[in-house]
Amino acid sequence: MSWLAAWEAFVKTVDLGSMAAAARRLDCSRAQISKQLAELEQTFGVRLIERTTRRQNLTPAGEVFYQHALRVLEELRDAELAVQNLVEIPRGVLRITAPVSFGRLQIAPLLPQFAAEHPLVQCELDLDDRRVDLIEENVDIALRLTDAPPENTVARKLTLVRRVICASPDYLARHGQPRTPQDLAHHECFAFTRVRGPSEWTLATPGGTLVTVPIQARFQVNNLDSINAAVLQGHGLAILPTYLCGPDVARGTLVEVLQDYLPITTFGQHLYACYPANRVRLPKVRTFLQMLEDHFSPVPPWERTERA
Repeated sequence: MSWLAAWEAFVKTVDLGSMAAAARRLDCSRAQISKQLAELEQTFGVRLIERTTRRQNLTPAGEVFYQHALRVLEELRDAELAVQNLVEIPRGVLRITAPVSFGRLQIAPLLPQFAAEHPLVQCELDLDDRRVDLIEENVDIALRLTDAPPENTVARKLTLVRRVICASPDYLARHGQPRTPQDLAHHECFAFTRVRGPSEWTLATPGGTLVTVPIQARFQVNNLDSINAAVLQGHGLAILPTYLCGPDVARGTLVEVLQDYLPITTFGQHLYACYPANRVRLPKVRTFLQMLEDHFSPVPPWERTERA
């Protein structure tokens, strides 16, 4: 079905705005995309995309073809899923996406066991902190740390994810331990963010009142592993999920502070498995969802380790 690759190349080029972006999404070279588009235009005998050095625009013929190609590709995906739903044995490629740190620690270790138990399944795990579009990128299951799962998917709540404020014993010995949220203004704090400028943390008191305090976040990074490493090295405080910092808190290499206050972050407090509605009947998806529920319920494994 060589025509299918060409149709997908055309649709992705339109959706993503360039042949280079389409090549990255389809895991091929820009030259391949260019060749496929040229072959399409030769087949139809019309120009589909007008290209300049700075932009591309659909021709009238391209507009018509784009709408039809979208419907055809969607119907092909539905047909594939419909046939797969008739087969009870898990098989095929299982595509999973998860946040980088969480996926590395909690999802990647599950996949070898799952693959061993289901030899007809191939697992693909994409670790990415961005919000992946499940339909657009043909993802079966997305693990999301959020309280607002995407509305265009089915979301199954798996477990609570606690976050704590912690620092190394060395840092606390040098700078003292904060006793109130307001004390944080006098400490070095690390922020998980892509945005520069003033930073603040929001904490919930034992009575449920929200307290927002400014922090000195001179070190901002979009990777939790890097923040965790900086805290372990004694450079400051950070809000960290217990799936990441729990083992160090248990060993005493990190110390939890302001234990009576609950950090409120944009990530929410729950782990969800999100999937397109048309995927839930697939045996590979059903089986992996069951493994996730067994693994994370009723208490997630990192909390069991902490309490042990």
